[in-house]
Amino acid sequence: MKVEKVIWNENICTHSGNCVRSLPEVFMLKGDQFVINEQGADISRIRTVVENCPSGALNLVPVEGTTDH
Repeated sequence: MKVEKVIWNENICTHSGNCVRSLPEVFMLKGDQFVINEQGADISRIRTVVENCPSGALNLVPVEGTTDH
């Protein structure tokens, strides 16, 4: 099974808050830190939020050593 990890690029993030509002069980603010809990939701829901990030600051990348099988 291919495993994907969410990567956040803080340098291009516009802090619109779409991810936090859309999927708060995955994307959250703890104090002044942005936290991603990838186990908080199904990958298809996470993918939708990542694809709709207005700044493109969120991306899914394959985890090394995993496969498509």
